[in-house]
Amino acid sequence: MTVQDWFEKRKEAQIQRRALEARVEIEANPDLWTKCVHCDAQLLKKDIEDNQMVCPVCDYHFRINARTRIQQLFDHDTFVEMFSEIKPTDPLDFADTETYKDRLDSAQKKTGLDDAVITGIAEIEGHKVATAVMDFDFMGGSMGSVVGEKVTRIIEKAIDLRLPVLAITSSGGARMQESALSLMQMAKTSCACARLDEAGLLYINLITDPTFGGVTASFGTLGDIIVAEQGARVGFAGRRVIEQTIRQKLPSDFQTAEYLLKYGQVDVVSSRKNLRDTLANILAMHE
Repeated sequence: MTVQDWFEKRKEAQIQRRALEARVEIEANPDLWTKCVHCDAQLLKKDIEDNQMVCPVCDYHFRINARTRIQQLFDHDTFVEMFSEIKPTDPLDFADTETYKDRLDSAQKKTGLDDAVITGIAEIEGHKVATAVMDFDFMGGSMGSVVGEKVTRIIEKAIDLRLPVLAITSSGGARMQESALSLMQMAKTSCACARLDEAGLLYINLITDPTFGGVTASFGTLGDIIVAEQGARVGFAGRRVIEQTIRQKLPSDFQTAEYLLKYGQVDVVSSRKNLRDTLANILAMHE
């Protein structure tokens, strides 16, 4: 064995030992670690949280809930929630594998929210804005009567107060458990957006991952300026449904924010760390 072979063998043994030590640490402290779903890197949860829930290895943007989004984007202690008294019911007495009421109860316990959107007034670097922030953790961010009503009301409040509106979307579409009642929210929110436009007020869409279905087809893409978070997937029907319908293979980046930017369907794609500055600049230019 040459000296070089000896050093190579020793180096390989050290790498294997470090990998074993890392594996032992991960197994011993599973609550401290998580795996990036994009690059498979084992990461300390604290490192991801300190990086605004973005993978420090591959820059993958993890989904975040509405409360975290509010904390990241708005000036400290400026968010004032409105219309929290509007709560969902079960008008159709709907049941599939379980009752709609049970699904609502489960989602409310899981998220601490009454429904899939939080609405209120906040500030971004001193610029006041009316906002609706959706939460995908609540039944896939589906839009039912409460979501439609709260989004409409915050837009109407913005018209009364002469404020710009920022809608932050994350949704799988309409809520099937409310049937036609959920579909009616598309028309209601779209009409509210039209009234906002007639009032000459700024409407900004911030599209986050994922935004699909009835939200994309209504208030989610009617903004004067459409900003998409880096890597967000946006569309109406899902990729697999489209491929089966047209019997063609779609591009690998189809329905991503970057793909939509290339074809003029969004105006800005921003990383999470730059979102606050991006929105503040847009608001400042339109004051």
